[in-house]
Amino acid sequence: MEALRNTAIEAAIEAGKAILEIYHSGDFDVTIKGDDSPLTRADLASHEVIMRHLEPTGIPVLSEEGRDMPFSERSGWSELWIVDPIDGTKEFIKRNGEFTVNIALARDGVPVLGVIYVPVTGELYVGVKGEGAVKAMCPADGSSDAAHVLAEAASLPLPKGDRLFTAVASRSHLSPETEAFIEELKQEHGEVATISKGSSLKLCMVAEGKADCYPRFAPTMEWDTAAGQGICMAAGFDVIDQDTGTTMRYNREQLLNAWFLVK
Repeated sequence: MEALRNTAIEAAIEAGKAILEIYHSGDFDVTIKGDDSPLTRADLASHEVIMRHLEPTGIPVLSEEGRDMPFSERSGWSELWIVDPIDGTKEFIKRNGEFTVNIALARDGVPVLGVIYVPVTGELYVGVKGEGAVKAMCPADGSSDAAHVLAEAASLPLPKGDRLFTAVASRSHLSPETEAFIEELKQEHGEVATISKGSSLKLCMVAEGKADCYPRFAPTMEWDTAAGQGICMAAGFDVIDQDTGTTMRYNREQLLNAWFLVK
């Protein structure tokens, strides 16, 4: 697992460097996909970098930019990478920095490794089943060597300190159901603080200990959540699928996630 973890870390960081070159150029070349979501040349550049790193592992890859793979082929995969080259493309286009590179390894439907890299800030989140989760700092102009990056990583979750019960919510997709859930939390906990974040950073906030829960009552896809779930589970949290009431599973026939709660 160490070799696969290091491969995923180095893939995410190198992809982040490719993304930032385009981010700082301002030339995004935005197109609209069939599901009305945006695609930029940074998404494609990131995808190419990640695939170059992951292909030698011999493990099949399910990526947002390679989503049209029939379930008849995927159903035989007991192990797969689940990748989002840029999670938060809308945030990328807005230039607010809240976008990530997501790489997960799932076995028998459960993420056992999660890597999330935030190119603009250099934050790196890594979780491995049975080994815990960490956060490291890796500026895009620094080394992408995994061993070097992890040398000074901090274990997650970090101490909560004296803060209010906190829920994290989407900056772009705050639904009426989410607002109602937060009102329920206030009945239980009194005053409740909220954090608004884009992309998979919302799951990272729970894993890091900056938030107590993340209710998501709006659409997401498997590649949006797999890496974050791997990190959260390694840090001692869970991602509960509303349809099953149990831990959310992956490589399903329908790649659209049900509503879920991270806690």
